[in-house]
Amino acid sequence: MKVLITAAGLLLVLITLALFPAQSTAQSKSGKDLFDGRCAGCHALDRDKEGPRLAGVYGRAAGSVASFQYSDALTKSKIVWDEQTLDRWLSDPDKMVPDNDMGFRVQNPEERYKIIEFLKQQTTR
Repeated sequence: MKVLITAAGLLLVLITLALFPAQSTAQSKSGKDLFDGRCAGCHALDRDKEGPRLAGVYGRAAGSVASFQYSDALTKSKIVWDEQTLDRWLSDPDKMVPDNDMGFRVQNPEERYKIIEFLKQQTTR
């Protein structure tokens, strides 16, 4: 079966794409989905992995989970994790705390926001 696209049909497709663009990854994913895709390789909520457990990270002092061995730089940083510090950390950990052990960044601000909101919800664990 041959498909013939007329000029009017092509115009309709182009108008539809212009009016209803595909959602970005950040728009279509929840904070949990982003955490699972971006963070869960090294972090879990309830146990230490390559990185420390993250349940309760919001409001916690950096480098304070007794069961995890942090870099000296992070342990001495005196950071308390909140929206601003988590956003700066996820944007560029090395800029915020030189000589830390985390080499991962989340470039997209909307994804950072959703991940931080998800972590805020995990404070009661």
